[in-house]
Amino acid sequence: MIDHITFGVSNFDRSQGFYDKALAPLGMARLVALDPEDTDGVRVVGYGASAPCLWIAGERPARGLMHIALRAETPGAVDAFHAAARAAGGFCNGAPGLRTQYHAGYYAAYVRDPDGHNIEAVCHQPG
Repeated sequence: MIDHITFGVSNFDRSQGFYDKALAPLGMARLVALDPEDTDGVRVVGYGASAPCLWIAGERPARGLMHIALRAETPGAVDAFHAAARAAGGFCNGAPGLRTQYHAGYYAAYVRDPDGHNIEAVCHQPG
């Protein structure tokens, strides 16, 4: 089981603004901002509901394919995530809807973050 993930972004301020807004509908917020003096001068923040599970760092941007799926409690939260992420500068990579190829109750939406990573919100409804 994964406890948390950290990845580098190309423009820290832009990505921080994106994640601040995009994750709010999923009940996630910026919980930790590390002091750059403690991280060799790197700006780092962590997002989560009760503990940080998704971290971004202002160095060595992640390259290549990255897909992160975040659990949503309801289909409405998936819809709200998609709208908030797009309003925050994300690009639609799959509108909210059922993805029955995964299972009958798989309701998800996908956006590309400012660095082009595929960020998904998914609600597993009873099938």
